[in-house]
Amino acid sequence: MKTAKSIQEIREQVNHLKSKGNKVAFVPTMGALHDGHLSLIRMAHKYADAIVVSIYVNPEQFAPHEDFGTYPRTIEADLKLCKEENVDVVFMPDTETMYGSGKKYFSIDIEELNVHLDGGSRPGYFQGIALVVNKLFNIVNPDIAVFGQKDYQQFRIIEQMVKEFNHSVELLMAPIGRAEDGLALSSRNAYLSQEERALAPSLYRALTYVAQQIENGVMEPALLISHQQDELEAKGFENDYLSVYSLDTLQPVDKLSAGNKYVLAIAAYLGKTRLIDNLILEI
Repeated sequence: MKTAKSIQEIREQVNHLKSKGNKVAFVPTMGALHDGHLSLIRMAHKYADAIVVSIYVNPEQFAPHEDFGTYPRTIEADLKLCKEENVDVVFMPDTETMYGSGKKYFSIDIEELNVHLDGGSRPGYFQGIALVVNKLFNIVNPDIAVFGQKDYQQFRIIEQMVKEFNHSVELLMAPIGRAEDGLALSSRNAYLSQEERALAPSLYRALTYVAQQIENGVMEPALLISHQQDELEAKGFENDYLSVYSLDTLQPVDKLSAGNKYVLAIAAYLGKTRLIDNLILEI
């Protein structure tokens, strides 16, 4: 396994891999790798000959009051895991490499797709993600890129960005990696206390209960959702959102209809830890 820190280095490594006829898959991460990330790498192996993983904690997607400074950084453990998963190259740029230090003249605006869900709660968040992923795609030039369903809004925004910016990369969405009790795997789970970790799977249970009722014929789930939020609040969660959204436009939907696809998504704070999860529904 090789590592690269500069744009020239990673381009040379990827060009070398492609010169040998390899299809290159890319898994962008912010490090603190866990089994969820490893599932993305394993999926990438099924569709490509060589794997590039990036590890970069992107400051552009953190608001001033968020956890950029304390976000877990475990580079030695991350590199060990990448090597065990037969990753070919790990790209580890610093912020000078990614953004430079001079005046910036361009940014990326997003229309509609970031109004609700995490985009509504974290202003500027997806602009920062779109910016860094756009840059990473231009730097790495992969054939395939793999993202997780847990961040479905992120996937949908990147999907639209790829279409509108004419990137020649195929996107794959990997299923959500879960602990045995159903909790969606996340680097931020490390923030949870032992007591909070025991409560955290309640988010997934709330999602699955609502999904089951929808499958049983509930087409206007607002009251059902409100009841689940009340129960979560009683357990100590601070609710952000729980709703059904169009899979394509990410607009909230009050009344479901047969033949359509939706994402049932949830976000809540447990202590200082923000947890998200979702299920994709096909009515």
